[in-house]
Amino acid sequence: MIGSDRSNTFLFRHARGAVARCLLIAVPLAISPAAHAAYNLTFVTDPTGNRVINLLGINDSGTIAGFDNGVTNAGFTLTLPHAFTVVNFPGAASTQVTGINAAGDVSGIYVDSTGANHGFTRIGGTFTTVDDSASAVFNQALGINNSNETVGYYTLNPAGAPGDIAYSQKGGGFTNINALLPANFNSQAVGINSAATPWIVGFYQSDAGLTTSFGFVDEGGTIITLRPFSSTFTQALGVNDLGEIVGSYVGADGNTHGYIDNNGVFTSFDPPGSASTTINGINDKGDIVGFYTNPTTDTTDGFVGTPVPEPSTWAMMLAGFAGLGFLGYRKVRQGKLAA
Repeated sequence: MIGSDRSNTFLFRHARGAVARCLLIAVPLAISPAAHAAYNLTFVTDPTGNRVINLLGINDSGTIAGFDNGVTNAGFTLTLPHAFTVVNFPGAASTQVTGINAAGDVSGIYVDSTGANHGFTRIGGTFTTVDDSASAVFNQALGINNSNETVGYYTLNPAGAPGDIAYSQKGGGFTNINALLPANFNSQAVGINSAATPWIVGFYQSDAGLTTSFGFVDEGGTIITLRPFSSTFTQALGVNDLGEIVGSYVGADGNTHGYIDNNGVFTSFDPPGSASTTINGINDKGDIVGFYTNPTTDTTDGFVGTPVPEPSTWAMMLAGFAGLGFLGYRKVRQGKLAA
């Protein structure tokens, strides 16, 4: 039997009160940054059979940006478990989707029919080329935030000599980040968050021989160099609004590993059995995305990591739910006494 409107309203009010009480408990946990020791992992293989897929960004809705590395790269957005949407720049020979914001707008790279690299955005469904006027040959847009500010790099030396220049860009105006860096033989800006003063992360190479690489975070014009575990080859690739940073580093074993940086506390991370790991994106929920080399299948596979709550978090949640139960019991008991 379907209940009356009044009974439905009564149930809604009680449900709404319970939800409100739950939010009082959950919100402080959600906004408090924490380095996570464990993740629930979802693995993504290349649906085209080309055996290489890169996951590069994730927004808070869980939509993922990336590309598969076939004969020609094809960009996509992905909603798990396997809802792929192709995103290719019109008329391009190949496309990579490198970043995504809360609205689902994306940044990326495309190669035209002449072989030249260009950055691009797709905002509100409209594709726009993002090239610095100083370079008509090689541009890449690697990250985008909720204000549609993009970051990336361009080069003045298309023959391959050192000279990549990191930039941030909004509304067609490019800001050169190289002048802020300790060294700039090559530099790339890769990720940007949506804070009031956005943080930009990337990496720079400090010698002409390109034997070292250091991650950096640009906090409103102040540069902090990142060297997890004292590595001499590090890249910072993604940042969320809580200031958590992700990337990759080469360890003492000579292998590439992923890392998560929480207020200067570094946590190393690799999917089980990985021969090489790169974490490229992190959202405000702490979900991470990246790719790794799977030696068993000889493929490059994507992964999505969802944080497993720490034991202390579970204890706080259980205590909160117990409190809700006690409140409910007390109300029932008071009702009986008043009857």
